[in-house]
Amino acid sequence: MYDKPFLDDNNVLCLLGEQILPGKSKQLNLHTAKLFTTSAVEVPIIVQRAKKPGPIVLITAGIHGDEINGVEIVRQFLARKMNKPLIGTTICIPVLNVFGFLNMQREFPDGRDLNRIFPGSKKGPLASRFAYQLTNEILPVVNYAIDFHTGGAKRFNAPQIRIAANDEKLVELAKIFNAPFTVYSSNIKNSYRITCQKLNIPILLFEGGKSQDTNSEITAHGLDGLKRVLMHLGMLKTEFSPPQASKPSFFIHKTQWLRAKYSGLLHVKVKISEWVEPGDVLAHITDPYGSFLHILKAKSSGYIINVNQSPMVHQGDALFHVSTDNHE
Repeated sequence: MYDKPFLDDNNVLCLLGEQILPGKSKQLNLHTAKLFTTSAVEVPIIVQRAKKPGPIVLITAGIHGDEINGVEIVRQFLARKMNKPLIGTTICIPVLNVFGFLNMQREFPDGRDLNRIFPGSKKGPLASRFAYQLTNEILPVVNYAIDFHTGGAKRFNAPQIRIAANDEKLVELAKIFNAPFTVYSSNIKNSYRITCQKLNIPILLFEGGKSQDTNSEITAHGLDGLKRVLMHLGMLKTEFSPPQASKPSFFIHKTQWLRAKYSGLLHVKVKISEWVEPGDVLAHITDPYGSFLHILKAKSSGYIINVNQSPMVHQGDALFHVSTDNHE
């Protein structure tokens, strides 16, 4: 393990045993483990510093290895050189779960969900050890964090920011990010997000799209929101200024999941982000033989913020996530 990270009085950043001077960039590697072949698996970390002091922003994706949309957002951010700040420092980790990314799997090789095992343990299982390294060797110097996710299990999320309730700083940042939706969502025990909260690091969690898929519209929403936050912090160069959003983010306090009453083939009749009224047809569930048809209708008015895009579903599967409070 490395010495504890720090930023000294001369604005020199010490991270993973390396000194990074103002105005310099460096790619670091966070060691995770070795494959059965003894080949080392490293997590690349791209650090870019401005000459002028300012916030340190951590930008991450791929905490679940099959969530590719977030990886693509961070990749575009890096490829277009947007990560070079006017002030402060950006730390980008495009793929946190390299093992899962290589295998297109959500979990670590030990079967554990990395986002359910923070802050980790120095001597625990593989995923726990990695969480411990991130918590102790990166997070202590971070001022803000933005983490990119997608929906899982073929469920497609509308572009949305998720924040904990009763945190005015996060509300302000969510309004600046200005995703189409902002959803109040309780922090999950042992998640990356709650670990950041305990360390007093404001964190925005972006959700959009589905696993094992990329979507250009979702990617654009994520990248534009990231740019808005960095512009607000005085870090983004003017040539990368994001477009003005067409309308403010719609804040959602309460939601409802609609589930399948029957197993069968799923035929979705509404689009993601669509507003529905009670009685609107959301989907048909049929059997393969043409003898059965179940019509699923909306129970209340609201926005569709998640759609199950699987062609077949089982009884009890989540089909739609719908807003229910519907006020700004």
